[in-house]
Amino acid sequence: MEITFLGTNGWYDSDTGNTICILIESDDYYIVLDAGNGISKLDRYYQKQKPVFLLLSHFHLDHIAGLHILAKFSFAKGLVIAGPRGTQKILNTIVNKPFTMPLDDLPYKTEVIELVKEENRLPFEIKFMELVHSSLTLGYRIHLENKTVTYIPDTGFCQNALRLAQNADFLITECAYLPGESSDQWPHLNPQDAARIAKESGARQLALVHFDAMRYPTFETRKVAKLHAQKIFPNTMVTHDGMRLHL
Repeated sequence: MEITFLGTNGWYDSDTGNTICILIESDDYYIVLDAGNGISKLDRYYQKQKPVFLLLSHFHLDHIAGLHILAKFSFAKGLVIAGPRGTQKILNTIVNKPFTMPLDDLPYKTEVIELVKEENRLPFEIKFMELVHSSLTLGYRIHLENKTVTYIPDTGFCQNALRLAQNADFLITECAYLPGESSDQWPHLNPQDAARIAKESGARQLALVHFDAMRYPTFETRKVAKLHAQKIFPNTMVTHDGMRLHL
């Protein structure tokens, strides 16, 4: 399994990278986590005719702005877009005229699936739970090739994040806030919160992503976040656009 970080920023693009998008490639599937502007680089890695699954966590624009460029791709096996309840209605608005090309006009087959309750309509093992954010947001736990990858996007510290991360081989969490920063009105994780999730859940490795572009204007500021997280959970890394890992 290969994991590629196509976009690692939160909020907006900057010199440090594009907005959030992560690619998981297994023997059978391409699984894309969120569709920030980093998704524009997906065709650099789409080299085999395998189905593509795009998992949307929520609908803040830094997580879906890249849907505008879906027409540049040629997915021979089609595209399945899955997300929280309301996904179909929102995509019918955003991925449609006059904003961009409608899904039905793309040069490949598309399907939209809303993830509700515990029903899994995807062909791989996945678990999803609601997190704590300013709007409905899902976190994901994916089991492929005897490995578990957990994705915790925008959220405050919460029990569902711990449940999704339980004993994960690779835990990816957002890190929008600076060390020690928090807000009940606009919940996000700081590096210490992310490290607590990793430690308390028994995860094996933590990768920090979704760095708020205003708060983290340089790679050096990301390194500071890593140092704070490592005091709690030593096996922590910070990500950057183009980083590839074999799991």
